[in-house]
Amino acid sequence: MMKTLSRCAMSHSTRMQRMWSHTMTVQDYQDLIDRGWRRSGKYVYKPIMKKTCCPQYTIRCHALKFQPSKSHKKILKKMNRFISKGELQKGQDDDVGEPMDSVCDEAGPRELSKLHLKCTALTHIEKESADFPSITEVQKEATDAAPTGSQTSQNDPVSVPAGRTPATAPKPGNGADPSRPPCRKAKELRKERRFQKEKIRQNADGVSSTVSPTQPTPSQTNQPKTLEDFISESLPENSSHCLEVRLVRSNPPSPQFKASFDASYQVYKLYQMAIHKDPPDKPTESQFKRFLCDSPLEAEYAPDGPEVGYGSFHQQYWLDGHIVAVGVIDILPTCVSSVYLYYHPDFASLSLGSYSALREIAFTRQLQKQSPKLSYYYLGFYIHSCPKMRYKGQYRPSDLLCPETYVWVPIERCIPLLDNSRYARCNQDPDAGDVRVLRDLGRALVLYRRTVMPYAVYSRKRKGPSDEMEVQQYASLVGQDCAERILLYRS
Repeated sequence: MMKTLSRCAMSHSTRMQRMWSHTMTVQDYQDLIDRGWRRSGKYVYKPIMKKTCCPQYTIRCHALKFQPSKSHKKILKKMNRFISKGELQKGQDDDVGEPMDSVCDEAGPRELSKLHLKCTALTHIEKESADFPSITEVQKEATDAAPTGSQTSQNDPVSVPAGRTPATAPKPGNGADPSRPPCRKAKELRKERRFQKEKIRQNADGVSSTVSPTQPTPSQTNQPKTLEDFISESLPENSSHCLEVRLVRSNPPSPQFKASFDASYQVYKLYQMAIHKDPPDKPTESQFKRFLCDSPLEAEYAPDGPEVGYGSFHQQYWLDGHIVAVGVIDILPTCVSSVYLYYHPDFASLSLGSYSALREIAFTRQLQKQSPKLSYYYLGFYIHSCPKMRYKGQYRPSDLLCPETYVWVPIERCIPLLDNSRYARCNQDPDAGDVRVLRDLGRALVLYRRTVMPYAVYSRKRKGPSDEMEVQQYASLVGQDCAERILLYRS
């Protein structure tokens, strides 16, 4: 049976706990992220919520219940418009923040002092731009269209003849008339009018006006479009671009991953230099491997699991034969966990981070059809105390992980608590506790001199002055279940 092997390396920082994981089963990592852990390469880390200035709450989205918001639809339409017509607006991304935010440096994860935004990448593509009127042109048009003579705007001062009092402001109305039907979209009304005209024509021609079961009625055709409908919207044959998304396994590296490695790395290098201002010599190939290619997760396959299996993958976005985006994801027993995404800065205006998150939600829904329990999309950490990092809460319905009881709480119930305090116990049941709390340290598994043994046996063989305290701290952070499965390496 495959086992997780971790080398305990608790950080000296007062705001982060971390350990190095050599190998890890997907179930063990699933259980760890459900206790507030995340990975960066082979480092697995957990913020100390009460001590950090910006507490990071693990957040997940219910992928099956997700409905794109108005802003999400706008992003999807913008991408489809770019693919079909080649329209690309120059400038910076108009999103406040974008998933996902795993962090790293040469030694491992940093303490979230520098938040990486999840985005996408484009290479060797001819830039296109739309012509927009300048500010002076807009001002000139506004001046030309200004009212003259007796025409005045509501905000202009109005001269009142002598002896007359100015008109008073109209009284506020009573709102919508409840006796009238609600307003309907013009598109819906046009469809209904066409339908009625067709019925009249059929009656005039002696044809039955009964609608067949296969003929859609106006109410049936007015169903809201799903996320998949927006993504797979039909494009004209003469589209300006062609976008393809490929899933390649990064650990162990598949032949497709190896063949595209250099192109993927070059995009990452451009992203780090432009977005995070790294010097050209910092985003090295070895750093890229450690951060985004190395993973402790072993490839696993199960009869009731997805066809691609579990483990670590790169989801590559190819535009016109070139890699345009790389999303790093983990496929776990109950979720798709987003790790990172990078992109070419010239295409930031396409909101590629948000677009890729929507694609990953759709991908989760696709996997769920093969594996029923795989139904969540993990977005990393939600940081309510930083307004620019609240964007992950827009992917609803979503839950936050309670940092004390490790149960999931709807974000709507958490936000009022976080508005009052940076740190909050999300679970408001005072009697609730951690069901996987450490109860028996002696049952924690230890790997010592190539031999697996419970800590109770190991402590009799060899125990240093701080050994018990360190193992106790580790076991309490991972919980009783993981402590009994993960092999803690002791030298």
